[in-house]
Amino acid sequence: MNYSGLIIAVITFLVIGLFHPIVIKGEYYFGTRCWWVFALAGVAFIVASLLVEDSMVSPILGVVGCSCLWSILEIFEQKERVEKGWFPMNPKRKDEYKKKEDKE
Repeated sequence: MNYSGLIIAVITFLVIGLFHPIVIKGEYYFGTRCWWVFALAGVAFIVASLLVEDSMVSPILGVVGCSCLWSILEIFEQKERVEKGWFPMNPKRKDEYKKKEDKE
């Protein structure tokens, strides 16, 4: 039996699950300014996935890289979720958020 597909699927599931709290905490502490960290990490992981020859490690690096790049979009959407009141706002950065009255 070949378990590599199942192993990659489980690790993909775990990586995606890990990135949810990373995005939430990243937006809380740093705002959307941290998007470039996700971009650099994403490009680095994708380049590494192209250079690694191992058939298990390469796709996992690619999944992590794509998850980093997807997190750029999520960090901006997380800001919108905070503005809607779905997530707590960092009181030290409350001037960075739009007020509900400003949107209407």
